Amino acid sequence: MNTETYLNHPTFGLLFRVCLVEEGQELFTTLYAQRLFFIVTTPATGLSFEPIGRSDARMLVENRLRLLRRTGPSPDFEQLQRIHKQTFQ
Repeated sequence: MNTETYLNHPTFGLLFRVCLVEEGQELFTTLYAQRLFFIVTTPATGLSFEPIGRSDARMLVENRLRLLRRTGPSPDFEQLQRIHKQTFQ
């Protein structure tokens, strides 16, 4: 099963979904460099892109990993752990 999600940013091109942050909010990064990060909000009015720094993005991913770890073993945890290693280490 392929769960990768991509969005096209008007300025920065193709973005890759890193993880869910909260209901209606997801963390995305630029596809190739993975240096620019965005919180993408999906209200009824359309997509909203909020740029955030690398350290803030890392903190969001680590918080999501902690939450998934508490819920027990899951494919989502393993996938996010791989993404974390590729992106931040």
